[in-house]
Amino acid sequence: MPGRDEHTACELAVRSSFPRYTGRMNKPVAKKPVERLFPFVLRSRNLIVGRDTLARSKSRLHFVLITSDLAEASREQVLRELSHYPVVQRYSSDDLEKYFAIKGAKVIGFQKSGLALSLYAELREYRVNLPARSSPSHDPKT
Repeated sequence: MPGRDEHTACELAVRSSFPRYTGRMNKPVAKKPVERLFPFVLRSRNLIVGRDTLARSKSRLHFVLITSDLAEASREQVLRELSHYPVVQRYSSDDLEKYFAIKGAKVIGFQKSGLALSLYAELREYRVNLPARSSPSHDPKT
């Protein structure tokens, strides 16, 4: 007979594999827009604006958001400089001005926090870089 913790973990795994029941047949739960969290980012002061500031704040950085209207050369430079962090490409610079009241910004970062974790979870599908690979000598599979 499995222990109580094992049984609970198994139940949670099974429950998470099925869609959430909404009370209506065949209607999935509507996904809430991520923009609802942006006012909380402003209040928490977890926003890092600009490439220079991001370069100085790497130890506090959770993920980076670049706009869709960023020049290709700048995009490649950001991806190269911040290769160890998730980079998400979404919104335009006008959208950033509307949501965060920052004029002309095309690269912003989010400081490590629970809020940044939630934001990244909802924006993960827009990630444009792959995670940095560890060196082969540190790879546990070899």
